[in-house]
Amino acid sequence: MGTWMERAACRDADPELFFPIGATPAPGPLRAAQRICGRCAVRLECLNYALETGQSAGVWGGTTEEERRAMRVEALHAARA
Repeated sequence: MGTWMERAACRDADPELFFPIGATPAPGPLRAAQRICGRCAVRLECLNYALETGQSAGVWGGTTEEERRAMRVEALHAARA
């Protein structure tokens, strides 16, 4: 069956969709990456990997860098409560 990475819907997609060059990703490629993630059977595994390993660049599990940063901050606040 392979690892979650081997089963990911993005495995044959253009990496530039998920790791755009530049400070602000263009909306078209970002939406294309998120559409691929939206139909992926291992989306949650991908997102968990990104959060657990501190992936700060690219689209992981359908989330942007800013969305994952907000998730980490929220998790830190919840842990302190």
